[in-house]
Amino acid sequence: MTTITRRPLAIVALGATLAAGAVLGFAAPASAHDVLVSSTPAQGDVLTTLPEAFSVTMNETLSDFVGDGTGFAIQVTDDSGRFYGDGCISLVDATMSMPATLGEAGQYTMIWQLISADSHPVSSSSTGYGPIVFTWQPPTGTTPSAGSAAAPVCGQAEPTPEPTMTTQAEDPVATPSATPTAVAAAPVSDDTSTLLWLGGAALAVFVAIVATLLIVRPTKKADETPVE
Repeated sequence: MTTITRRPLAIVALGATLAAGAVLGFAAPASAHDVLVSSTPAQGDVLTTLPEAFSVTMNETLSDFVGDGTGFAIQVTDDSGRFYGDGCISLVDATMSMPATLGEAGQYTMIWQLISADSHPVSSSSTGYGPIVFTWQPPTGTTPSAGSAAAPVCGQAEPTPEPTMTTQAEDPVATPSATPTAVAAAPVSDDTSTLLWLGGAALAVFVAIVATLLIVRPTKKADETPVE
């Protein structure tokens, strides 16, 4: 009895140990995301000189797993939503950076995203982080960048809108409008109405004649005896 009782208990204990190991094994990689060490600019900074680059430094060396920069990005915007920088990302050891440009003086926001060493994405929207808000106070004489209305893509310049050309018509005679004009449905002509009226009248007369004949037609009595 003692042996039979201890064997199930041993099996249960072994199963619990394996389950705990599995949980810890899965939890360890999940907690191994890279951690933000520093950034340029830092949260709340007041910049009076333009840095060479906007950057984010993590605690682990960054690796481009895909090979084309997929998953790595830095975006800087002003209060009006215009973007600054060229969108070209460089990875050096644990630092991701993008050449810096800024516009007029004011408040700016930097957001970022990268692929952690454990191949999972980490970004400014991840738990514990947030957008980096800073203030730009350029020195007198600094030429502001125009920025762009859409997020820049590395190697693609923002298209310049073509000017709208207006030309004066050489022929003073007005040309017909190309806009289609709604056409009202044509009314029924008087001739058609007359024909319809005559046809209706003739039909009424025919019906009246048939009804009269049915009424006045004599009927043969069933008990009538022929006269000899």
